[in-house]
Amino acid sequence: MKTLPKDLKKENLSKKGEMTVREAGHKGGELGGKKGGETTLERYGPQFYEEIGKKGGHKVRELIEEGKKAQKKR
Repeated sequence: MKTLPKDLKKENLSKKGEMTVREAGHKGGELGGKKGGETTLERYGPQFYEEIGKKGGHKVRELIEEGKKAQKKR
């Protein structure tokens, strides 16, 4: 699990038990992201991540080619 940045650590809070909206959002995002990833892994398996990685790689390759073509037309 990722560690919180120094300014967000519990000992740096102004009063014990209180946190800013930013701090709460950061913590919630970490926990929610981790739980979401675990749930997705359980639902779809590791092959799902492999498939979306390939799709993303193909899309990036297409966008690079489009960019190169646009540069040549100038």
